[in-house]
Amino acid sequence: MSAHSATGPDKAAKSTVFDHGAEDSLPIVDAHHHYWDLSLGKHPWLNGTPVAGHRYGDYRAICTTFLPEDYRRAAGRQNIVGNVYVEAEWDPTDPLGETRWVHAIAERHGTPHAMVAQAWLDRDDAASLLAAQAGFPLVRAVRHKPRGFARPEEWHPDHGLPGSMLCPRFRDGYARLADHGLHFELQTTYWHLPDAADLARAFPHIRMVINHTGVPGDRRPDTLTRWRAAMTAVAACPNVMVKISGLGVPGEAWTVAANEGVVRDTLALFGVERCMFASNYPVDGLFRSLDGIFADFKAMTRDMAPADRRRLFNDNARAVYRLHQPEEVHAQS
Repeated sequence: MSAHSATGPDKAAKSTVFDHGAEDSLPIVDAHHHYWDLSLGKHPWLNGTPVAGHRYGDYRAICTTFLPEDYRRAAGRQNIVGNVYVEAEWDPTDPLGETRWVHAIAERHGTPHAMVAQAWLDRDDAASLLAAQAGFPLVRAVRHKPRGFARPEEWHPDHGLPGSMLCPRFRDGYARLADHGLHFELQTTYWHLPDAADLARAFPHIRMVINHTGVPGDRRPDTLTRWRAAMTAVAACPNVMVKISGLGVPGEAWTVAANEGVVRDTLALFGVERCMFASNYPVDGLFRSLDGIFADFKAMTRDMAPADRRRLFNDNARAVYRLHQPEEVHAQS
């Protein structure tokens, strides 16, 4: 890979892979990935001192520029036919700068085909920011990582934490998404998913897409029991979908065996109609290659009906992000 590649060590080289013949031609819309150019100095978490307490631990291996040509190489044999760029914690004082940069990338490279832009919903200028973001042709949604508690035992249902999903200022901004035909992308820890369910019920006309499988964290049985209960609560809201992605666990190998249970539980709770596979690349390159991530997702779903697999890998993301048909896009042009 080039000097710009952000791929970390592939710790799961021996992971079971079911990827041969027709599997290679399965069309994939990568519903969640990033690009960044660190020469711009716009990503404080990547340009400066690494953030303490990051959920993936030491992430210095991805602190390098990652652009479409790097993604194309990392995709290997996977048939990527569509790309959804998700905001990458660009300098929050200049959220529109990231959107302009992504559109310039798309003009030069033909990718991404849709964008989830940055918009902090509790900002004083949230209304005008949402209107501005919605004016860009690739923007389909916004992401805001709401404030939350660091540990599950701190959460309680009436916390009212400022900047959280229960915060009135946050909800005022959230309500304005409908004015612009935007949906909301949520990344939060699993113990805040009850807040997400409350938010989704309060605004049933706004679609919410949960990022990174509800962030289950480690794979201890007690953790997974709590994660499953939280996911059950939010899955009861029909306007909520989930991206199956972001499954890395610090210090542990990415393998089919380690992740298949979480994937299958998510599919059972939400159904294939409300799930999408995504790479979270290059961040998840800390654990597995881009090619390997999708090969493993294929292995986990090898016993599913072809139509259901196509929904998970392609059709659902294509509908949610309003992409053109495969023959109309050139994902790696």
